Parts: sequence; C-alpha cells; structure tokens
Amino acid sequence: MKKIIKISFFFLTILLIVVFVINKIIAPGQDAKMNKVIPHENFAVSNVSEKLHNSLFIADLHSDTLLWSRNPEKRWKRGHVDLPRLREGGVNLQVFSAVTKSPRGLNFDANSAGAPDDISLLVKAQLWPRRTWNSIFERAIYQAQRLKKLESNPRNNLLIVKNKADIENTDTKILALLLTEGSHPLEGKIENIKNLYNAGYRAMGLQHFFDNELGGSLHGKSQSGLTNFGREAVLEMERMNIMIDVAHSSKNTVEDVLNTIEGPIFISHGGTISGCKKTINRNLPDKILKEISNRGGILGIGYFDGAICDITPKGIAKEIIHAISIMDENSVALGSDFDGTVTTSIDTSELSAITYQLLEQGLSETQIRKVMGENVRDFFLRNLPES
Repeated sequence: MKKIIKISFFFLTILLIVVFVINKIIAPGQDAKMNKVIPHENFAVSNVSEKLHNSLFIADLHSDTLLWSRNPEKRWKRGHVDLPRLREGGVNLQVFSAVTKSPRGLNFDANSAGAPDDISLLVKAQLWPRRTWNSIFERAIYQAQRLKKLESNPRNNLLIVKNKADIENTDTKILALLLTEGSHPLEGKIENIKNLYNAGYRAMGLQHFFDNELGGSLHGKSQSGLTNFGREAVLEMERMNIMIDVAHSSKNTVEDVLNTIEGPIFISHGGTISGCKKTINRNLPDKILKEISNRGGILGIGYFDGAICDITPKGIAKEIIHAISIMDENSVALGSDFDGTVTTSIDTSELSAITYQLLEQGLSETQIRKVMGENVRDFFLRNLPES
C-alpha cells in the first residue's frame, strides 16, 4: 500500500510540474512570441500633436487581449494591450474580441474548417475552465466573464458598453465593448445569439479564418455566401441591435449580408487592396468598401502586415488617408488587431505617434478627431440598443 501511495505521489508531482511549466513558461512564451512589438526608438511627436492627441476621443475596434492569460490590470512587457497602457495611449473605448477557434496552419489563402484547432490547445495550456475545452460557445462566455471581472474592480474604472447611454459616459472610465471573432460560438443554434447578448456581446463577427455554419470566410475554401442559417442569424442580430462585423467574411458573404439586412455593417480590422496590392487575400475590394460606407458602416485600419503594407505609424496614417479617399472621413477608424498573434511597430500606449503622422500628412484636426475615435463612437451611438 505504501508503495502505491509513493508511486501515486511521484506521478502527481510530475503532473504538477508539467502543468506549472506549460502554464507559467510555455504559454507566456507563446504569447510573447506571437504578439510582438518591433524594438524601436521613441517615435516622433510634436507639442502640437501631443496636445491634440490628449484632447481626442480615441477608440480601437479590435483587440484579442482576452485570449491571453496575462492579467490586463497589470502593465506587461509582452503583448500590446493592458489597462495601464490603454490609459497611457489615451484610449477611451476598446473593443475586445473573443477568439474561440483557429485552424492549424493558419493562412490568408485557404483554411480547412476541419483542421485541428489551436485554441483548444491554448485554453488547456492556460488552465481555462474544463467547460471551455470542447465548447466554442463556452470559450466566448468565459472571455466575457474575464472582462466582467475587470469591470467589477472599481479601481479599474472600466465600463462594459451595452447600450447607447453607456457610450455617453464621459467620466474617466475606459469603455469596453465585446465582439465575437466569428459566429461559430453559436454552435449552429440561433438561440445562442440571445445567450451571447445576455453575456454582454453587442457585436458579432460572422467568420474568422474558416468557413462556418453561417457562410464562407475570406480565408476559407468555399468562398461561398450566407447559408440559410446565416441569413436567419444576421436577421436576428439586426433585430437585437447587435452590430455585424465582416472583417473575415468572403466577398459573397458580405454581399449577401448587404442584400439581407437594411442596417449598416462594419469591418473591425483590415485595410484596402488598392492601398496595398499584396492584401488581396485579406481585404475586401474597394467597391464593397464603398457600399459599406454608403450604408453607414465603418472600416477599422489594422496595424499588421497583411492588412497594410507599412506597419509603422507613418504607414498606418497613410492607409487611413487612402481609405478616406475610397470611403469618406466618416467611415474610417482604428482597428489595430492588437494581441491577435500579430507583430506591430507600436503598442496601445504609443497611439500619439499616429496622431502626429496624420497631422504631418495633411489631415485636418476635424478629420483626425473622426478617425481616431469619433467615427466609432458615433457608429455605436447609432446602432446600439437604447437600453
């Protein structure tokens, strides 16, 4: 009996060591490796641009911070976003996206929906609750709960936006809005739209890097449009005032959405093909961008290679200005994709470098105020539920 106890204790000790190494060393190492900021000297800013930046309402349409195990209450040396750095960058509103599935061999060209899911490995490595291991829906619920925990601490001065009145909050709180990165968390059940709404989600992407029950992804194999379930889902989202994000949707899916609902849609993170030809497998054609703009939608400009050609603040500003020339100054915004397994030239504390470049490249103060945050604020005010 004593021998059995000793053997059991030995294997339990080994198991605990393995869990510790995975959770405390391997998972954080992957975070640091996959969410890099290129080392750099301080970017140029001027007194004029700094003063302007400090007066802006700043909003970012996309960050995947909730996917990673680091506590956003603390300032980290890895990754792109946490509450201290949001304050340093002057961010008033941050959209937090919930990533719930990612196919092995991720690429912009053609992913298989049946490929092994890397998020399953990540949630286990980070010791997420057992209910999230095999349920995409529960992964979305858990990330919403993580944000609610941050909101519950009064020292964080964070408010999760659920209605128009929340957007009008003008005190020192950081506003946060929940977005699903694709609608596969519905798990094929229309009633899960309401369940995710009740969990705090007010925006839903339709696809991510693979085709799903709703329709084709821009990076999937079918390039198809909306399925019957997809049409039912987007109509229900519109009925509930859930804003629809088509950042990863195929051209056919986006066109079907525009032909199915009456309201506007948005692109949380991306760019323009005409501004960077090599992004043809990541961005939507100018014709569709114009239609989204004409319908009152917005495009968030990403800070990563694949969405734009030059990821420096100068290049980000250049792409913003180009997007304005295609859409208009009321339809362009920031959509970083921070913490979305991307390499960037800045983190969220350094957004004043973009303000400086927008000024340098000739945008007016009014235009800068719009693209740095007011367009997002106004879009949400038009499309969020009343209460």
